[in-house]
Amino acid sequence: MIVIAHLSDIHIDSGQRSIERTRAVMDHLEELPYDLDAVLVTGDIADHALPAEYERARGLLTSRHPVMICPGNHDERSAFRQHLLGRPGSAAPVNQVSRAAGVVIALCDSSVPGKDEGFLEDETLAWLEDVLAGTPDGVPVLVGFHHPPTTLHVPFVDGIRQFGAERLAALTDRHPRIAAFLCGHAHTPAATTFAGRPVLVAPGVVSTLRLPWEHRSHPQDHVHLDQPPALAFHVLDDEGRLTTHYRFVGN
Repeated sequence: MIVIAHLSDIHIDSGQRSIERTRAVMDHLEELPYDLDAVLVTGDIADHALPAEYERARGLLTSRHPVMICPGNHDERSAFRQHLLGRPGSAAPVNQVSRAAGVVIALCDSSVPGKDEGFLEDETLAWLEDVLAGTPDGVPVLVGFHHPPTTLHVPFVDGIRQFGAERLAALTDRHPRIAAFLCGHAHTPAATTFAGRPVLVAPGVVSTLRLPWEHRSHPQDHVHLDQPPALAFHVLDDEGRLTTHYRFVGN
């Protein structure tokens, strides 16, 4: 059985609130009586893409469990590489793969420099195709990125979702070993489908989205700030079945 923790949208800034909420989630994972196979963090790590924000996030996201992190629309690729990943700066997409026992995790960079919406560059799709082609038959692949590739029926989020997703759908049709897509961006736990696969959206650590049919104090009141941080646990069993549990964490 493979167990993966999935969190997103920590939005570390100069204040204590985002730090405390992220620390609460990471402390929860550290205290588990179980070694996780991976901890995925699907974007919007720094709120303003500042070096100091990434330095804070780097300390917070250190774990006894293997951690993988991809950028979101609030991130900047070069600073992300330098100050979070400790690598040379570059404006190229930040794509990463983990070939753990029994599963492959491919984290794709769906960020578009200077924009809020997402898009997988041709370079990223070619990289993902290579990852899939190099994966043995029978080994499932989880594909992660920041932006959902389909609508969630929330206009505020749908307007800045991942566009050009028909290209990803065509790739998915060629590779049945893709088990699911994991993403963030929406600040709400959600589950839907895309190209015949599950799309599992992690809650936001820093805040929780108000759905269109929920009360709000004014039209731009998009998020709850008083709800606790949350995360997802994805469980891939020996039969290839993927199950997701969502957990609130006290902060």
